[in-house]
Amino acid sequence: MTGTVERIHVAPTPGAPPERVESVRAVAGEGLEGDRYYEGEGTFGRGEDRAITLIEAEALAAAERDYDIDLEPGIHRRNVTTCGVALNHLVDTRFRVGDAVCEGAELCEPCSYLEQHTEVPDVEGALVHRGGLRARIVETGPVSEGDTVGPASE
Repeated sequence: MTGTVERIHVAPTPGAPPERVESVRAVAGEGLEGDRYYEGEGTFGRGEDRAITLIEAEALAAAERDYDIDLEPGIHRRNVTTCGVALNHLVDTRFRVGDAVCEGAELCEPCSYLEQHTEVPDVEGALVHRGGLRARIVETGPVSEGDTVGPASE
């Protein structure tokens, strides 16, 4: 169950295009510094359960292949793109992303809001059951591209 952080994106304000960053500070109970949810301005409201969102690079590749669409990096509006870890299995599980410890809250199923912002036809359908994971940040720490995503030490 060990993978890597491929990319990190934050959107400074609701509706703003996600911006790629090489590293970010994940703050327990708050979110990712510089992201709209950290600032309490996200479209879906502030909440610990959406402090960080993750999506698998493999799921994005499958969606592109199965629906013949092109998903540019970050267009999915998730914060962290991972490789090599099955995120759907991390609901109710503690895991480490870089030096931060997170706990899976729920699957991050796509919605019509995503389709409105991407202007990619049927992106919502393409990402059903592969839209990623919403998680709480339970221990503050830096997260950088190339970091490990894996089990949290007890």
